[in-house]
Amino acid sequence: MKRKKFLSRLIGEMTGFLLESNPLRLVVSLHQEEDGAHITFFDDTQRTEAEIKRITEALNPKKVRPELAEYYGSMAGSTLNLDARLKLIGWQVKHATVSNSESGIKIDLWLGSDAFNPQNFTVEEHT
Repeated sequence: MKRKKFLSRLIGEMTGFLLESNPLRLVVSLHQEEDGAHITFFDDTQRTEAEIKRITEALNPKKVRPELAEYYGSMAGSTLNLDARLKLIGWQVKHATVSNSESGIKIDLWLGSDAFNPQNFTVEEHT
């Protein structure tokens, strides 16, 4: 149950962030295994390279205190600015990638133990 609540909160925070740009299309893909998960978010909003860099850096903060990730994650909410909310998400994931695709933004979040191999959990874009 704890994992379900964690994934629900994480997906909710990311979709909330993406919905702020008022996309016409938003897709969430979740792939779970025993030791990890891969969540991909697609929307139809093109971002500038500067925006992509800012989102990537916010989702991949230096993990100074990873043992506090669950505590920080429970604090996420609409009262924080976007960068702070994304950093709270970043502290809870193993790695994140952000890119513009032909149709909009693509955000990949990987969660898992040290044995988790994110290469086994990649959504390939088909054109």
